[in-house]
Amino acid sequence: MSEEKKIIVDEDWKEEAQREKERLAEEIERARQKQSEPPMQASFTVLIVSLATQAAVALGEAPNPLTGKTETNLGEARFHIDLLEILEAKTRGNLTPEEARTLEHLLFDLRMRFVERSK
Repeated sequence: MSEEKKIIVDEDWKEEAQREKERLAEEIERARQKQSEPPMQASFTVLIVSLATQAAVALGEAPNPLTGKTETNLGEARFHIDLLEILEAKTRGNLTPEEARTLEHLLFDLRMRFVERSK
């Protein structure tokens, strides 16, 4: 003897399924809109902040985004600080006042942090 299972579909279930369908459609539309947004604009400031962030991670100021661990690597930190110093020397006289000031402040801050970590 085989028993047939009877599926009961009530109006609440239908309404809930419809709400879920609409919510998913909204999420898909938001994702599509986000993909169509222009990416972050490349600039000198974005470049130097990126290098400074890598130096800060190497100084143990923030967790490594790949490992999630906070570790200090003074050699890597020195490398990124050196890159910023090269950029400062090679771009001297060609930066906007704001770019020059940002680079100067980043370098000063990173050098001080490096000295503190080196003790």
